Amino acid sequence: MTTKNNEGVAPRETAEAASIQNARRHAKYRRRSAGALSAVVAGFLCSLMLIPTPSRAEAPDDVLHASWNTLLQSCVEDTEDGYSTAVNYDCFASKESALDGYLHALKAVSKDELLGLNDHRQLAFLINAYNAWTVKLILNNWPGVDSIRDLGSLLLSPWKKSFIPLLGGIVSLDDIEHGMIREPGRFDDPRIHFAVNCASIGCPALRREAYRGEVLDSQLEEQTRSFLGDPSRNRLRGDELEISSIFKWYRDDFEQGWRGAESLELFLARYAGALNLSSQQLVQLEKGDIDIEFLAYDWRLNQTP
Repeated sequence: MTTKNNEGVAPRETAEAASIQNARRHAKYRRRSAGALSAVVAGFLCSLMLIPTPSRAEAPDDVLHASWNTLLQSCVEDTEDGYSTAVNYDCFASKESALDGYLHALKAVSKDELLGLNDHRQLAFLINAYNAWTVKLILNNWPGVDSIRDLGSLLLSPWKKSFIPLLGGIVSLDDIEHGMIREPGRFDDPRIHFAVNCASIGCPALRREAYRGEVLDSQLEEQTRSFLGDPSRNRLRGDELEISSIFKWYRDDFEQGWRGAESLELFLARYAGALNLSSQQLVQLEKGDIDIEFLAYDWRLNQTP
């Protein structure tokens, strides 16, 4: 027999009713809590959508060019005389996927993103792109390459081939060097000629690190002094200064007034120490009293022995 309380309701039924009521209250609370949490999460996600995503170009240079820097340190060696470098193309070939990844990262940078950077970072980007794509051009024909000039034809030099996806178009090495790096009024720095590398022994060294905007000036200065200090490429012989044909081909760049150098002689005078000139020879050079001759260029591939 069921015992009832004073109100005529069985205790068991009262307990069950109370339990049901409590469960309903808890369920309602959970629904409210879940709704509040969902609102918070939704608000947070919306706020993230309003924050602009950094572009690849906005990454610091030591991040953007990190893989290229690693490749250069691994696959480029100093020459015995310390003035230049030699490239181990077998090493690059074994790491071609890493090179391709870097080139893909450069491809992802738009023209507007590049122009949004300061001049030093833009120039570092373009020099790195030129050098990396030059290595890629050699690898596309590796092994069996004796000179980069062999990769062209009578009608089309290798530098005029449009095969590089960059800044929203398909460009050539010439487009990068002459249309961007040497574009009049843009950078106007003749030292770039000692940074871009044409995969030849006669070229200035392929630097064993990536160019970076924050230290670009010192990197270009080191490249210039090292190249001019190399007696196999630039030297004083008697009363005659024998220098690389780079100075003949791009003479105008060295006479455009960069840091006060209005003539090739005045540009070279800035680096009298690297050229190992005496004070008297320096005065003669500044006056134009030293004859200048241009050496034959060595177009053999800059590969390791």
